[in-house]
Amino acid sequence: MRDFNTWISNFRPSIADFKYYVDFEKVYKNTDQIKIPLCILNSLVGSKDIENEFKKILIDYPETLKCIPILLAKRELEIMAMDGDGQFSFKFDKMNYTVEEYATFMRKTGLFNLLENHIVNNLIDYVTGIEVGLDSNGRKNRGGDLMEDLVERYLIEAGFVKGVDYFKEMYINEIEQKWGIDLSCISNNGKAEKRFDFVVKGKDKIYGIETNFYSSQGSKLNETARSYKTLTTETLDHESFKFVWFTDGCGWFKAKNNLKETFDILPNLYSITDLENGIINQVLV
Repeated sequence: MRDFNTWISNFRPSIADFKYYVDFEKVYKNTDQIKIPLCILNSLVGSKDIENEFKKILIDYPETLKCIPILLAKRELEIMAMDGDGQFSFKFDKMNYTVEEYATFMRKTGLFNLLENHIVNNLIDYVTGIEVGLDSNGRKNRGGDLMEDLVERYLIEAGFVKGVDYFKEMYINEIEQKWGIDLSCISNNGKAEKRFDFVVKGKDKIYGIETNFYSSQGSKLNETARSYKTLTTETLDHESFKFVWFTDGCGWFKAKNNLKETFDILPNLYSITDLENGIINQVLV
């Protein structure tokens, strides 16, 4: 009989590798895609007649319009704003306002001030920095990917072969078709389409596996725990299918009551420590 407090006390603060913090390949690729229009806009740095020069650039090189949102750390090509003059929706994939109005946008957002006062020297370097900042938002997804990679590594070490006896990102209907088992208990009779991170073909059972890692707290943890508790109750008595959950991370410390509710009813709830102690060979093989 496992003790929950002992089990959760071994949760890790991080599983980040060296590439977790910034995906520089993505940063360089995104910046390089707009390198030419950025070079054109670079001519505005230190300009003494920036509004007229900007209008001429838009007329002669309309493609420069597309790289303006990223100067405000925005990926969307439509930016809405309002002030005492009204509400505006500027599109940057194509012109929906005059060049004079786009110049007003540049002035009111502070971009002209950034350029004409030489606060930045080079827009390529500036956008590279913005891309680094925006890429930090992807760390949460990369954390999930790292946990998937970790679980997959242990599956392979246990002798499972991808595409033969373990599969990634498999939907309920695909499981039902491949192995001829009825999973209507978790698909609401075919109305809901659940996808598992991994599906493993064991000796006499099919295992649907979810993986995640939470290094920080948030409402997502409680939602996940409740969702997987429901999934557990729906599959607990299924003869051919079992639900397995690998999770970890010190973010759970603030949401441990919800996690404990699932721990109490889900026998196949495991951590990284369990993986290191050979749980896959003990349970899935």
